[in-house]
Amino acid sequence: MIDEEDFARDERLPYWAELWPSAIALARYLSREDLAGKRAIELGCGVGLPTVTALAGGARVLATDHYEAALDFTVHNARANLAREPEAALLDWQAPYTERPAERLGTFGLVFAADVLYEARNVPALADLVPALLALGGEAVFADPRRDDAPVFLERMERRGFENTVEGMVVEQGGRAVRVLVHRLRRRC
Repeated sequence: MIDEEDFARDERLPYWAELWPSAIALARYLSREDLAGKRAIELGCGVGLPTVTALAGGARVLATDHYEAALDFTVHNARANLAREPEAALLDWQAPYTERPAERLGTFGLVFAADVLYEARNVPALADLVPALLALGGEAVFADPRRDDAPVFLERMERRGFENTVEGMVVEQGGRAVRVLVHRLRRRC
């Protein structure tokens, strides 16, 4: 599944093709929320479990990823499980200023992502991208298995005026228990 050209260009690996514990925790979290009519975007949709969960909860979801294959799989996953499809769009977090995602994609009442802070370079990119994509009064929800760079991201978001509420969850997967923190980020009034 590794595209040699993508790997040579930016060491891109197909992380999207695995169902990560954080995606399971995020889906559980979203399943408890009232999402009816909410416009939402998933950053780094992977196999699409949180997107499918948000769709099932009544949200209008835009699934995004850096990989076309991830988008194809997520759309297929939603169609197979819900007989509905999310919108889908390629999104490169490292190019938010050249792509101007808020102009291209609009703003959202809910921005969500699972286990996207696995590389230090994602921190500044996401800390810039999330506020640009959030509609007034919107919130961001990030599920993270306590990656080293998560506190740096949360600190940047706090400096940008966001409050963080945290919920811990344990996800059993592959014979091991993974503790995932679900961060709910809202702008301070």
